[in-house]
Amino acid sequence: MTAYLALAVSVGVLAVLDTWLFGVPLATMLPGLVWISFVAWGCHFHSGAGVKGMTTAIVGMSFGAVVGMAAIMGLMGPLASLGDWAGPVAVGLGAFVICLASAVNLLSTIPASVYGFASVAGATFLMAGEEMDPVGALLPTIISVIIGAVFGIVSEKLAGVLTTKEG
Repeated sequence: MTAYLALAVSVGVLAVLDTWLFGVPLATMLPGLVWISFVAWGCHFHSGAGVKGMTTAIVGMSFGAVVGMAAIMGLMGPLASLGDWAGPVAVGLGAFVICLASAVNLLSTIPASVYGFASVAGATFLMAGEEMDPVGALLPTIISVIIGAVFGIVSEKLAGVLTTKEG
């Protein structure tokens, strides 16, 4: 089959598996976090695919998740006295750190870090009980990122196997 169709089949079939994985065996450990896996999967391709794309997705998104966790802790702690400005200032500081960190080669793809920042924030609010727990959301976010990035490279390799070689 053509590379175009092979990728569509590969991604479609693996999307079923990824969704089942988060919906059944990982449902209690990673509740509702399949979306982070899909963001990381997309980040893999957005970052150039292959080992580079997978590495960028995992490292960048994990770094962004740590920065996001720190930002949420900041808005709940030292920045709380800013009232309605606590959240915006925390996000601005996080964005500042992500941009500065892009000088490091492994963190040079700023969007990957932004995706991780947003993912841990979403996971924190999604997983929140009475109080937000950004520290408790960090590990499930990073695990979801790793799973998604691995699905990215697997879908790429499977598409390669399904592609008909013309010659």
